[in-house]
Amino acid sequence: MTSFNSIADPPRPQPAHAGWALWEMGFRPLYLLASAFAALSIGLWALQFTGWLGRPYLQGPLWHAHEMLFGFALAVVVGFLFTAGRNWSNRPTPTGWPLAALAALWVAGRVLVLTPFGWAAMLANVAFPLAAAISLAIPFIAARNRRNYFFVGLLLMMSAAVLGIHLAQLGVIQLPGWVGIQLALDVMLFIMAVMGGRVIPMFTNNGVPGAKATRHPLLEKAALGTVLALLLADAMQLHGVWLAALAGLCAAAHLVRWSLWRPWKTARAPLVWVLHAAYLWIPVHLALRAAAAAGWVAPSVATHALTVGAIGGLIIGMMTRTARGHTGRPLRADGSDVACYVLILLAALVRVLVPLAAPAWIMHATLWSAALWSGGFALYTVRYWPVLTRPRIDGQAG
Repeated sequence: MTSFNSIADPPRPQPAHAGWALWEMGFRPLYLLASAFAALSIGLWALQFTGWLGRPYLQGPLWHAHEMLFGFALAVVVGFLFTAGRNWSNRPTPTGWPLAALAALWVAGRVLVLTPFGWAAMLANVAFPLAAAISLAIPFIAARNRRNYFFVGLLLMMSAAVLGIHLAQLGVIQLPGWVGIQLALDVMLFIMAVMGGRVIPMFTNNGVPGAKATRHPLLEKAALGTVLALLLADAMQLHGVWLAALAGLCAAAHLVRWSLWRPWKTARAPLVWVLHAAYLWIPVHLALRAAAAAGWVAPSVATHALTVGAIGGLIIGMMTRTARGHTGRPLRADGSDVACYVLILLAALVRVLVPLAAPAWIMHATLWSAALWSGGFALYTVRYWPVLTRPRIDGQAG
């Protein structure tokens, strides 16, 4: 498997403006937009509480969940897939004005959910993953890259999930909005499980000599298969003991999978250990989902283990690594990178562990976690603005 940090770009003319490269590859604008939004959205969340935003179309926890999934996380996934997809297919993915148009569509989705224009917000938010799926399908089909067709299907599922949320919000269908959120969370979990299984053992062996991270075929099938089973259970709105048993089995599979990657050998390689630390939140999330299904803990604790710990941690780890690798920089984390990792992982620990240990402190935990999260992604935005907007330092295209 070829590293995502050595993507071979199809020959293309050099940009006309040598000092500006934002539209040269998918990760550049989408990482920058996502990180800035991750930092700012917590402030918007606070403004909703105070009533300063009036009465937007999406409000309260539904807005928060919608924007973290279909705004922040989905933008990073699309940016990553556009970048990696060039390597997998040896075909171009959107650059230039098509990429700018897609980024503008993403921005429109973020703005419109804060207005009263619900139908326009729905169209923008459904169109973004749909357009991304089509843009990814074109090079994959041209290259007959069947191994990665399922990513197109997952993006289509995200489009369907957000469509269901909006149609329910607009009163067209009778469906709790949180069903679509949960299904989207499961799709995001599956994406992370697939990509984590592909890249974390490879990056571990490449970055830590003698680590000997391994994968077991049967365990891989069990880990991914139980996530798909969990997605199906959530689609059927299964609850109680059966959901608890399934989530517990899934947690065990992912914990054993993670242990085979030898995480204890990565302490001196921040670009690697951050991925291991983030992936550990997946079995933690699944164990907490089992406990929540049994009525032992609040479901929100399990959700934030996934969203803050796993999604936030894997995203900050991959955004620093791919931004460095695809701009010709050394694959070594500097102090700013490590600070980003620590802030995001601390945000997860505070948001999950404090409410478990002291439920009465949940408001304090939420505020501190939000501050840590915003600080981590604000630091990334400032630190990587020149990296993501300027040409590669090695003179290559991309």
